[in-house]
Amino acid sequence: MRIALFEPEIAGNVGAVLRLGACMGAGVDLIEPMGFAWDDRRVRRTAMDYIDHVSIARHAGWAAFHATIGARRLVLFSTKAQQSAYDFGFAPDDVLLFGKESAGVPGAVADICDARLRIPMRPAVRSMNLATSAGLALGEALRQTGRLPE
Repeated sequence: MRIALFEPEIAGNVGAVLRLGACMGAGVDLIEPMGFAWDDRRVRRTAMDYIDHVSIARHAGWAAFHATIGARRLVLFSTKAQQSAYDFGFAPDDVLLFGKESAGVPGAVADICDARLRIPMRPAVRSMNLATSAGLALGEALRQTGRLPE
């Protein structure tokens, strides 16, 4: 299972997702352009020494990334989705896609995803932090597929 971040804008969020991937055994795809330089110290500070324990793939753009996923399902997490992540059946090789912090993904990207899911939350709030969302989504996907680390 992999986490894909579409044009992430905040270095600290990317660092936190890299640490999540290291801890849970999921690779991370970074779809450029990113809103910061890759060598930004905030990435390494947030990821700490965990960055050496996660498979990271950087892609020059959406087309380059999309060409690498093959037959794997692309599962988009969006505040605009109707289906709850807790009512969806994950597969072990799913790619969990998260949009940029300020705008999500463009409609053309959302349209080609195999599923669009939301993480339920109280209606009075707009959205969760990217890394928090990725953690909840990955945890549920790994739980369902019996692949949580021991």
